[in-house]
Amino acid sequence: MKKLILAAIGGAALGLVATSQIAGPLLAQESKNNASVYEQLDLFGDIFERIRAGYVEDVDDKELIEAAINGMLTSLDPHSSYLSADDAARMRVQTSGEFGGLGIEVTQEEGWVKVVSPMDGTPADAAGVIAGDFITAVDGESVLGLTLDDAVNMMRGPVGSEIIITIVREGEVEPFDVSIIRDTIKLTAVRSRTEGNAVVLRVTTFNDQTFPNLREGLAKQVEDAGGIENVDGFVLDLRNNPGGLLNQAIYVSDAFLDAGEIVSTRGRDAADGERFNAEPGDLAQGKPIVVLINGGSASASEIVAGALQDHRRAIVVGTKSFGKGSVQTVVPLRGDGAMRLTTARYYTPSGRSIQALGISPDIIVEQPRPRPSSDEDDEDQPRQQRSEADLRGSLDNDSLTDDEIRQIEEDRARAEAAAQLREDDYQLAYAIDILKGLNALGPTALLDP
Repeated sequence: MKKLILAAIGGAALGLVATSQIAGPLLAQESKNNASVYEQLDLFGDIFERIRAGYVEDVDDKELIEAAINGMLTSLDPHSSYLSADDAARMRVQTSGEFGGLGIEVTQEEGWVKVVSPMDGTPADAAGVIAGDFITAVDGESVLGLTLDDAVNMMRGPVGSEIIITIVREGEVEPFDVSIIRDTIKLTAVRSRTEGNAVVLRVTTFNDQTFPNLREGLAKQVEDAGGIENVDGFVLDLRNNPGGLLNQAIYVSDAFLDAGEIVSTRGRDAADGERFNAEPGDLAQGKPIVVLINGGSASASEIVAGALQDHRRAIVVGTKSFGKGSVQTVVPLRGDGAMRLTTARYYTPSGRSIQALGISPDIIVEQPRPRPSSDEDDEDQPRQQRSEADLRGSLDNDSLTDDEIRQIEEDRARAEAAAQLREDDYQLAYAIDILKGLNALGPTALLDP
């Protein structure tokens, strides 16, 4: 028994020795790291004082410190940044659905400002700015080397004032200037309409109004159609939607899912991860859904597209999305400012991270770029062909009733409207054709594997 006790004590003693031998260097290393941090902070203070004392012009201490903080944050990734009190207030207004500006969502790529997407019905949209454009100068002044916030500040200005941005676009040989008149941007989060027998839900952004707008718009279109039985399906148009609030993306996904995971977020620590699941209830009542995406669909848009795609609840059509798979947390700071910090990545229900990869459509459909019209193009257009009914003195069709003739004319008008839609918006027309096909095949053909 004594030997056992001694052995146990000896083992404990050895354990203490071993622990002290390991902990010593670790503590020393931590102390060294702390000393290095303090030295760097002292260096910052030295530089700050040298700038205040020796810079060629007087400097604003507050602006210097804010610039240093913003530089620290923007060095992490393109979406982390410092928000001054004015910027923080402006961001809160934007998420509420109304703000002043051009109406474009931008990011930064290799020092240049890249357009994620223009927002529907805004001055930038009307001026022809498209997703993927690079803005290289504002009013003749280069934006290269500026932070994203500084570049955005250059584009802000009084409502009604003119701004000229220089754009580099893929497929164009030379940069070109675009003149835009700043305006108050009032975002309608969701626009709903019916094309043929398909309900089109155009989601432009994810702000506080998105889910309420979608729910009300969907219900109205179904009611106007005379009931869900008269609807082929739904097109959820997320093209050029730059994203927005995470909770709204979850609500919109949940609107069409009865169960299962919608999205998960994972931070640096596993304990900080969250999972968001759908609750029973499908606003579409099982009708087929097509989701439209393109290179301007980012963040919250990709959460919705990924969730519906993974659950095989929708067919995703269009082109690869933007690929922003990170979550930003806005942390209020003293002085009414805020810090926007990337705190997590999000993952689709199947475990996919779409960071830098994007959502790949089930069916890739490119949107033809509009060609400028010319006299030669007009000459190439086929002339309106004459039919038997156009001939003078042609016989009437006496085999059809007035109601049958009216039905034929209505069907012809719908076919012509569908043909015009293919000219105006090929991707949307393609999505509606898919819904027609699925509806014709019946419920057993919908999205079963």
